Amino acid sequence: MLSLHEEHASMKSDQPAFTNRLSKETSPYLLQHAHNPVDWYPWGEEAFERARKEDKPILVSIGYSTCHWCHVMERESFENEKVAEYMNDHFINIKVDREERPDVDQIYMDAIQALTGSGGWPLNCFLTPELKPFYGGTYFPPEPRYGRPSWSQLLMGLNDAYHFKKHQIQEQTERLMDYIQKSERHFIGDLLEDVDGSHLFTPLMGNNMYHALQQNFDAEHGGFGAAPKFPSTMPLNFLMEYAHHYKDEKALAHVRLSLEKMIKGGIYDQLGGGFARYAVDNEWLAPHFEKMLYDNALLISLLSQMQMNEPSDLYEKAIRETMEWVEREMTHSDGSFYSALDADSEGEEGKFYVWDKHEIKSILGDDALIFNAYYDVSKDGNWEGKNILRRITTTEQLAMKIGWEEKELSHLLSKWKTRLFLEREKRIRPGLDDKVLLDWNALMCTACCHAFKALGDEKYKEMAIRNVSFIYKELKNGDGFHHTFKDGVAKYEAYLNGYAYLIEALIELYQITLGECYLHEAQRLTDFALEHFKDEDTDLFYFTREGQDDLIVRKREVFDNALPSANATMVHNLQLLSVIFGEEKYRELARKALLSMYESLEKYPQSFSKWCSAALNEVVGIREVALVGEEAKAMSTLINGKYIPNKIVMASLNNSEVFPLLKDRAVGSETMIYLCSNFICQRPVSTIPEFMELIS
Repeated sequence: MLSLHEEHASMKSDQPAFTNRLSKETSPYLLQHAHNPVDWYPWGEEAFERARKEDKPILVSIGYSTCHWCHVMERESFENEKVAEYMNDHFINIKVDREERPDVDQIYMDAIQALTGSGGWPLNCFLTPELKPFYGGTYFPPEPRYGRPSWSQLLMGLNDAYHFKKHQIQEQTERLMDYIQKSERHFIGDLLEDVDGSHLFTPLMGNNMYHALQQNFDAEHGGFGAAPKFPSTMPLNFLMEYAHHYKDEKALAHVRLSLEKMIKGGIYDQLGGGFARYAVDNEWLAPHFEKMLYDNALLISLLSQMQMNEPSDLYEKAIRETMEWVEREMTHSDGSFYSALDADSEGEEGKFYVWDKHEIKSILGDDALIFNAYYDVSKDGNWEGKNILRRITTTEQLAMKIGWEEKELSHLLSKWKTRLFLEREKRIRPGLDDKVLLDWNALMCTACCHAFKALGDEKYKEMAIRNVSFIYKELKNGDGFHHTFKDGVAKYEAYLNGYAYLIEALIELYQITLGECYLHEAQRLTDFALEHFKDEDTDLFYFTREGQDDLIVRKREVFDNALPSANATMVHNLQLLSVIFGEEKYRELARKALLSMYESLEKYPQSFSKWCSAALNEVVGIREVALVGEEAKAMSTLINGKYIPNKIVMASLNNSEVFPLLKDRAVGSETMIYLCSNFICQRPVSTIPEFMELIS
């Protein structure tokens, strides 16, 4: 499989006419631009110093390797020699891979959203030599259209403004800097006096968060709101937890509807497994075809939770097919996981995935008639004259219609899918972004643990163990970690989300292996984060480690975006580790952080769903499960396979002096199961049915 850089380069001349400083980078996205006539710099002091010395504005252009409109703007503008000449003469031009430098992206995305009311990629932001933004936007066309000026018009206007309207530029930068510095504070309340929060974390809080989220349900197609439709795994996960604790069937029904519509829709790769990043329509038919590791990790975890809650062939098959895709196309032999597959191949979005009706006829012959009826294939197509495979009926309904046995139909559909998949493998593949990111790998490691819990496949456990081994071998950086790895080179200090997701993964790995080393390392990394990322003023964490000097502001990341909030994930980790190690200071820190976000959780649960899940832990408490005895490991595996969202399971052959849950437990001929809350335990039981009765 070609990397995105190789795939991109293969479409150009063997002897590039231009080479810029990006040729020395490892990022596939930056390497895509290494032979533009634009004199691109990577983010760094060399570019900043030149801007100050020559008093030129800086263009920072941010994107990522699988971004369709990034490719379009490159073809239209950044490969145009005349446009590049103007850019080189009047600007210092910097290219940033947002996946390598999410800290840079966060700051200038805030600025663009303040200016335009929306954001996206490519993100083109114009800065003073002091790195302060004064204007920008997303995609700009080569000629005026869509109500936007052309890229060349914009460049000329901004160059003129920078040199002849300095006062206006200064006023604009001051306004934007004020917005950037205050943007998070709107959602972070002053710490409430009642630090305990006992009168706030009540069942009513859970109801309030749920009903606010319910206002945005799409009751017909699942998910939330109108197009474009994103998987929204964090809100769906909160709904599952709420449904479990509050016995609310409507909440669970919306999760069920959303997952079914996604799995049967075009956002899911019906032949090869895996989910695209989002759908551009309400019905989940037409995806933006790129496949991101993090989306699939989060969806595997969600599907695994749902499978544990109510086992279904639909969920199991989606988990297995997506895990097969990860193993087949996104896993290096060293155990690391790649980042993404492009939406484009041969310069055309979705070309690898879509079908003409006659193609399917040529492969399946007369069997195509039934296949097409199941997967919504027609002569005119369901998307831009082509067909995106999606399931518009069930095997039961179709079997009844054609007079077949459902089992026979299912077998043949699976056989026909395989034939089309093998034929599709002959096509020119989308490019692969083969860089390895700490945070996304940790999310995928957690997904492997969840898949193992749900389905019991040892292969998934081994994938998780191998991945953590890779992380500690290649990404370790002193006491901390690097953020990215490519071609044997690890770069950049890891960000808060890398630590938060890795701690989460280590706790999950303990659950499925009982390796106590994972818990000790999770505690060490938590203390490391408290030392190097903690903001004492708000009881939250900064996104970047202290001492970083190439940013104009040090931000705290509190929202769920495509990824779960790193701060909310740290709160979850602190809650669990407070139980595991009996550390009251962790629980107090978690509560203080939740209290600072309290009002936002009830008002905007869709943007803070990971926080809402942590708040539910305060409302209902952590379920502490301890097993001691010869069958402790086997029985813990069975309990971990049950959907109990707020549980922590610890098990040992003997009692332990290290972990309070395992301390001073009676060890006899029978394995005993203890169910506790705040270290106060109910009577122990010795069988799984007794435990399930106890916990219900």
